[in-house]
Amino acid sequence: MKIEQGLFKFDFTDCHAILGVALDADSKQIRKRYLKIARKLHPDSLGGATAEEKQQASELLSKMVNPAYEKLTQDKAATEYKIVLKMQGQKLKQQANSLTLESDSAKELVKTSNVEAAYSSSLKSLADAQYQSLADVLSVTGQISELNMAYLARTAGDGGAAAPAAAASAPTSGPGAALAPTAPGAAPVSPRQQRVSIIDRYLNRAKEFEAKKDYSRAILEMREAIQTNPNHAGCHSYLANLYLQAGQATMARIHVKRALEINPQDNLAKMLEPRVNKSGSSTSTTKGSQKGSQGNAKSKGGSLFGLFGGKRK
Repeated sequence: MKIEQGLFKFDFTDCHAILGVALDADSKQIRKRYLKIARKLHPDSLGGATAEEKQQASELLSKMVNPAYEKLTQDKAATEYKIVLKMQGQKLKQQANSLTLESDSAKELVKTSNVEAAYSSSLKSLADAQYQSLADVLSVTGQISELNMAYLARTAGDGGAAAPAAAASAPTSGPGAALAPTAPGAAPVSPRQQRVSIIDRYLNRAKEFEAKKDYSRAILEMREAIQTNPNHAGCHSYLANLYLQAGQATMARIHVKRALEINPQDNLAKMLEPRVNKSGSSTSTTKGSQKGSQGNAKSKGGSLFGLFGGKRK
């Protein structure tokens, strides 16, 4: 199994599912869980493992677990993540009747009258099993993510634990001030202004990662920016550029096409178009690997990171 962060078909990575923590987990709970997973995936804990299994554990840690931990614990990233999470929760609640769930725990959650107890119990069972077997990590993570999706669909906007978390932790000064509740008498911040502010931050971080040639992290930032505003042509064209630099021409071509659909005059997309069309056939191996990983996740119930990529009728 090859883990390639940023290649998953979902636009928003469920960091809570990767770490197996509740959507309202505090920093101490997140750190405790992260350290437990890190020890589990450390080479010293894999005494009887093959070289391939050790490599797999290393990729899980470096490309999934570490980025998820950073996203949930770094102030700026965590604030923006919670804001987007809140938006997704509101969207899921509106679409609750059209969600198609695969895992038993998620199906049960949407039916139960005691949402909090059912969520806590199911999450604990899944988290206990999540990193016991390397072969099952993606499948179980997908089930946790789908559980989170069901939980948000039941609780977002009703005072549930997940919904108010973003507002409670939004700063009143500093980098995230524009996204915080406005003071009495102040002009309200429009949803569009919020999206622009969030996208600027994603762009800035992506450029920092690009300068370090850390394309997988830069790609992840831009995928999340697009989740915030799917019709931002500049985000699609910049993401295409990152994919091309990372040697993933197929993904680059998809986002060039999307950018030009939104804005036929997007300069970067127009410049990239002949390049991605020329090199389109060079990424079939990578695409096949991606499909294999996703297929493994789906085969045992729950689509990988299904919180923001769940099926709808």
